[in-house]
Amino acid sequence: MTALRQVCLLGMGEVGQTLAVDLQARTELLITAYDLLFDEADSKPSRALRDLPHVMAAGSAAVAVQNCDLIISAVTAAQDLPAAESVLAGLRPGAWFLDLNSVSPSTKTRVAGVVGRAGGRYVEAAVMSPIAPRRIASPILIGGPDAGIFLPEGLALGFTGMRLCSAELGAAAATKMCRSVIVKGMEALLSEALLAARHYGVEEAVVDSLSDLFPRPDWQQHARYMISRTLEHGTRRAEEMEEAARTVVDAGLAPHMSEATVARQAWAPQFAAALENEKLGPMLDAIRKLAADLPD
Repeated sequence: MTALRQVCLLGMGEVGQTLAVDLQARTELLITAYDLLFDEADSKPSRALRDLPHVMAAGSAAVAVQNCDLIISAVTAAQDLPAAESVLAGLRPGAWFLDLNSVSPSTKTRVAGVVGRAGGRYVEAAVMSPIAPRRIASPILIGGPDAGIFLPEGLALGFTGMRLCSAELGAAAATKMCRSVIVKGMEALLSEALLAARHYGVEEAVVDSLSDLFPRPDWQQHARYMISRTLEHGTRRAEEMEEAARTVVDAGLAPHMSEATVARQAWAPQFAAALENEKLGPMLDAIRKLAADLPD
């Protein structure tokens, strides 16, 4: 049982919408929400609200967080700090601020400072898998001085995959960012390799050969899935990889792979129309055709 009674979802993208549905199971919770795109009637967050009548939309972030015991920030990486700053006028002293955003340890530290100076209790969090299929039960690492105190509340809310990473701020973020170099990098590598392989007619042989290194039941399907994530979420992923690059730089290394992944992820969303193809080969063909039609 949790003592929390009012929760604000800051950001109503994929993660925010998922949590809005799953938190509804706790009927005693009052859920408010704010997203920058609420001002656009046909935006995805605005359309999602129509299917979430239990969520009370606010006209600003500061209004959305008033009287809230918990603010869950699930915005894009570039908006992590601005989103935290936007709630300060309405933040209740002692309110929890759970930062789910995929950003570097240094960015988390800046956000923690902003929240802490306003009287909030900051908990950094790192979602260590796609939000689907485990949804609110997805593996989440939390960290910071107050994370251990928050953990029982998080578990009671339904975050059953939540685990304490460290009382030191930044460890959870570092774990997520270093993982992202691999995961988002693999998406970018698959996109580039298979688009080229399709030109030569060898994409099936390339995909089949991957099972020798990374055994999976269906690499064709998995490759399509990973590339589809770049088409659908490449802008958001590019922002995340900029934070991953910052993480690498802060570790004293040149972020060659991270910066290359930023470029490939940012390139992909312009070909989102290719998502209508359910098979890998036709999707690759659609991307190649769209790319060929781009002006020089």
